[in-house]
Amino acid sequence: MINAELLRNEGILVVRPVDKLESADFERLRLLADPYLEEHGELNGLMIEAESFPGWEDFAGLLSHIRFVRNYQRKIERVAAVTDSGFLAILPKVADYFVSADVRHFDYEERGKALNWLRTGLKTP
Repeated sequence: MINAELLRNEGILVVRPVDKLESADFERLRLLADPYLEEHGELNGLMIEAESFPGWEDFAGLLSHIRFVRNYQRKIERVAAVTDSGFLAILPKVADYFVSADVRHFDYEERGKALNWLRTGLKTP
């Protein structure tokens, strides 16, 4: 399960995985992001905030995650991985091969620093 909020004034999507990721989680993210994207064309940032990575509920959850990344990676300027999880901490190195966004890792207690970094890339709506 993912908790998510869209900071509309800043164009930043904040996601917090709290349990194993399911297909329905990515549908909810799509429903949250798409109206903003239709109006503005892109998100200024995505913050993934997870003390640890919960994994996926099943193979369908993994596939939905991959499809979400594939469909949205060109519509997001910056990604902040805020985590102490070793799995998510390597995200910036791996992401360079798959996404066009600028991806950076921040320790879990650096949430404010990560949000400030995302805000430095803000474009005026």
